[in-house]
Amino acid sequence: MEFFLQLLINGLSIGLLYGLSALGFVMIFKASSVLNFAHGQLLAIGAFFFLVLVSWLKIPVVLAFLVTLAGSFVLGFVVERIFLRPLIGESLIFVIMLTVGLSSMFKGLLLFFFGGNLQTYPDFLPLGLALQMGTIYVPPVYVASSLMGGAFLLLFGLFFKYSPQGIFMRSVADNQTAAMSLGVHVKKVFALSWAIAAMVAGMSGIVLGIINGVNVHEISSIGLKVFPVVILGGLDSIGGAIIGGIIIGLLETFTSGYISPSLRDVIPYIVLVVILLIKPYGLFGLVEIERV
Repeated sequence: MEFFLQLLINGLSIGLLYGLSALGFVMIFKASSVLNFAHGQLLAIGAFFFLVLVSWLKIPVVLAFLVTLAGSFVLGFVVERIFLRPLIGESLIFVIMLTVGLSSMFKGLLLFFFGGNLQTYPDFLPLGLALQMGTIYVPPVYVASSLMGGAFLLLFGLFFKYSPQGIFMRSVADNQTAAMSLGVHVKKVFALSWAIAAMVAGMSGIVLGIINGVNVHEISSIGLKVFPVVILGGLDSIGGAIIGGIIIGLLETFTSGYISPSLRDVIPYIVLVVILLIKPYGLFGLVEIERV
């Protein structure tokens, strides 16, 4: 029973992180119908930027974390303004292929500057952050990731519900034409969506780097797990992204604990195939009905 509870807690912590990462992906899709294949590289950029600040420049951890979030936010604006905005009005496949190109470009630049070796952050999380409940031990990194994930989800919920920009983003996601007729600046909403998505990806990259170390290939591949998560939850469902992330995290953890660790990275894509065959719109995605 203790082993089951240990796996449950670890799976929930990892799943919440997956869901938070997928949240940025869903925001971009809802606002612009673009599948961002560079999402994994945005995670890696945030992880390496934080590595430079805390390990090389010796900046205090809290300040480095805030600077990384701000830098990721600005990066999202820059990517949307320079690369995505000129393609507004073009066929959607061109925009998707652009994100594939950005993925390769970012990965190549990271490999050029940092190489492909595993690097680690200094040990800065206090041991007092860990939880001990009998034989069940929750490491500080899982506690920290759960706290940060919960805080970000609360902030995003308040932002989307009460702030003017959040309401504008929801209106654009529901109906771009109607939003434009009401005076919403759709291009600014697109830019804000990319900026927030990049910031969330940067935060997720930092936490993944704390858990597994920082490696370009590893973090980029973890970024690909966003696709099973969002397909499971529903491409246009923000709540579905969180639930999908938790389900994938639990499946991974229990598969690794009870069957084989080698199947851990396979199970999300098995879920992806099954969901596409059985329920293509995901658990909470909006089913589109077209008249012929």
